[in-house]
Amino acid sequence: MSNESLKVSGIEPESIVDGPGIRFAVFVQGCPHNCPGCHNPQTHPFEGGMEMSVEEIFEKFQKNPILKGITLSGGEPFCQAGALYSLAKLVHKACKDVVLYTGYVYEELAGSPDPDVQALLHEADLLIDGPFIESEKNLELSFRGSENQRVIDMKKTRSAGRVVLWEQEY
Repeated sequence: MSNESLKVSGIEPESIVDGPGIRFAVFVQGCPHNCPGCHNPQTHPFEGGMEMSVEEIFEKFQKNPILKGITLSGGEPFCQAGALYSLAKLVHKACKDVVLYTGYVYEELAGSPDPDVQALLHEADLLIDGPFIESEKNLELSFRGSENQRVIDMKKTRSAGRVVLWEQEY
């Protein structure tokens, strides 16, 4: 196991709005996007939050057997990609899934030369991408706040070599 740590704004141990199923949602501290109207503006400053180790977060996650997986949100998860990659790998080893929110678009991340960004992107099962745009706000969308944001099925995207949107299963 890793001794990496994360700056965390908060944890929601049983979320039903941050991806499919009952999820353990980790909100990281720090975001460069500062989207007007953001749902989590308290996560924007890079100072603040609390330091938590990857192991500590994973231990909390493992205590609840009904969880479908973990959601990594923020803040901007790709600002802490290395430690979140380690956490996502542990979650996959536990046979659970990883949902990842980002203010970047997939194409930006896919083109990043940063190996930590590539590693974390590879661990995502679902990627909700794009900045929140207040003029495109829609409260009826599943798992996202504005029309421009996409819910990307990352396994199918990797397989097809192009973006494949997730189709919600009921």
